[in-house]
Amino acid sequence: MSTAEPTLLDQQATASVTNINKTAQEQSLRACVETTMENYFRHLDGQPVNDVYNMVLAEIETPLLEVIMKHTRQNQTKASEILGLNRGTLRKKLKQYGLL
Repeated sequence: MSTAEPTLLDQQATASVTNINKTAQEQSLRACVETTMENYFRHLDGQPVNDVYNMVLAEIETPLLEVIMKHTRQNQTKASEILGLNRGTLRKKLKQYGLL
């Protein structure tokens, strides 16, 4: 069975994804957020938007909490210390994002 050669479009898509991954790895978190938000607004195509602040917080807090909890092996006391949050606040956020 022969495998099909990748088309130019496939090659361009792969190169684009590779460039995005490299860019994300090289950028600071702040730069990634800025780039992503600019891209978000650029692609709204005239659609109304609201509650962007809470949308962005949810997108950032969820993986942040997931990684911290994994790093601390689910130890909420250690996680709250690393994050600089009260343990009760951490628990509230974990419940909010379905992580508890």
